[in-house]
Amino acid sequence: MKSETMARYATGLLLLGGLAAIATAWGFQLVGGFVPCKLCLEQRIPYYAGLPLAALALLLMVRGRTSLAVLALLLVAAVFAYGAGLGIYQAGAEWAFWDGPNDCGGGSAAPSSAADMLKTLQATRIVSCTEASWRLMGLSFAGWNAVASAGLAVLALLAALLLKRGGNKASVKA
Repeated sequence: MKSETMARYATGLLLLGGLAAIATAWGFQLVGGFVPCKLCLEQRIPYYAGLPLAALALLLMVRGRTSLAVLALLLVAAVFAYGAGLGIYQAGAEWAFWDGPNDCGGGSAAPSSAADMLKTLQATRIVSCTEASWRLMGLSFAGWNAVASAGLAVLALLAALLLKRGGNKASVKA
């Protein structure tokens, strides 16, 4: 199989994996009732930036703009490596390996009136960045995000390398 085709498959897998990861986060929030903390919300930003960049890279590949596609994939890798770092930071804070942020807590917006303040305070659940609300096989949401983000970063690097290798072969043949 040609390396350009393999790069397209890797990028497609990156898109599907990233969409599955962010959809899972939203599912746990909307269906499961898990309220995300500040760091949890921050860990979603790489998906919001990286997935459109990956889609752009795929479009550039289809249009034959190999150099730009490689650049986009390298940016995607950097974005998801940053996301993996955020996940590692929060997971380490949850295990008390290091301190988490001092300003991390969740909840809803300010009440619309003073009368609603007591109800809002009673109903608001503060979510700490340093306490895991769920674990699977020892990993919290943050830990699983670190794994997913690192995997997506590796896929983006692999796709970029495959594309670069295919582009170099094409220029050698010409």
